[in-house]
Amino acid sequence: MNLPQEFTDYTSRLFGAARWERFVQSFLQETPVSVRINPWKSAENPFPNADPVPWCRQGFWLKERRRFTVDPLFHAGVYYVQEAASLFLDYVLRQVVTAPVSALDLCAAPGGKSTLMRAALPQGSVLVSNEIDRRRANILLENILKQGHPDVLVTHNAPKDFAKTNLLFDVILTDAPCSGEGLFRREPDAVNEWSPQNVHFCAQRQRQILSDIWPCLKDGGLLIYSTCTFNTHENEETVRWITEELGADILSVPVFSDWQITGSLLAHWQQPVYRFIPGTTRSEGLFMAILRKREGENTFSTLPSSLRAQVKKYPLLHVLSDGIPQPEAKGREQIPSAAQALSLSIQQADFPRAELCLEDALRYLHRETLKLPGNTPRGFVLVTYHGHPLGFVKNLGNRANNLYPKPWAIRNL
Repeated sequence: MNLPQEFTDYTSRLFGAARWERFVQSFLQETPVSVRINPWKSAENPFPNADPVPWCRQGFWLKERRRFTVDPLFHAGVYYVQEAASLFLDYVLRQVVTAPVSALDLCAAPGGKSTLMRAALPQGSVLVSNEIDRRRANILLENILKQGHPDVLVTHNAPKDFAKTNLLFDVILTDAPCSGEGLFRREPDAVNEWSPQNVHFCAQRQRQILSDIWPCLKDGGLLIYSTCTFNTHENEETVRWITEELGADILSVPVFSDWQITGSLLAHWQQPVYRFIPGTTRSEGLFMAILRKREGENTFSTLPSSLRAQVKKYPLLHVLSDGIPQPEAKGREQIPSAAQALSLSIQQADFPRAELCLEDALRYLHRETLKLPGNTPRGFVLVTYHGHPLGFVKNLGNRANNLYPKPWAIRNL
């Protein structure tokens, strides 16, 4: 791959010769593929021969890439395909959060870190998963609903909108939009979009995002700041700006040497930060810092138990899902939704079930009409694969009308 010369000059000096050589060689290697099992839906690992990711309880490296699109368990929310470096968030949250919290994932699409957060946070926590871009917010909504946890709300707002509310969060994750240097190996298009000007633009945008959301972090609350880039302008310099301008202290978590996580690459930087570098760590690129907002006069926060009602109270906040899916009223009928089928909060025993083979499960996910066994009750039927709900059909006897959402359907089998 032809990397931009300005990127090569800067990053090779930042990494040092040996680390830079390993990074370059990583482009010739197979990209690691990792998944995270949804603990709310599966107590067993559907990938028994996979290697565990040591910094995530439910994370695993697969021996080879699979066609996840044609695996019904993927669509059932049993697991999520997620980059290994981002799974470090699981370890961080379990180290620094020990009681139920109100949490916000500010830049959440496509949803990997949000679904991980809710799995890692203590029972009783409630998470707001937000995305400013509407198209990406729809993707976020689909992934959140498939994972099924009721205590995740999905919103579509700019950071400054939250600052106009009285909401206070105990934990805010800001996985900030960045120049994407850490994704060069996986996404070659990111190379073409890179420029020093874009690095500068991203650094300025990150500071604006952080300024806008800072009033919503309670005093003493935790900010987890991350990017998928390498340069210090968007990483260490932004973290320094947070500490000096916004007022925060940097926290550390213990890590093990065999994880091959790199700290700061600046000789004069003494504070703990965490870098994942391809060729050194078995992952794509990531930077993460953990900060605690300095104490002030207000140490109150929005209670997790009231967060859902509080978010819905503000008309400015566009709530795409409050975590509790509802049926759709159509005339006199209440038509159950796929989100209900996938939700952990729904009494699915109220519906008859039909177990599908792989071929029929894929036909269902492709939104084709099915024919169920003759003894299947008429009406709304929950269809499953390996016991995991996929969605609903309306069984008419001679055929079953497919109720799977059109935007979710597999387009090409």
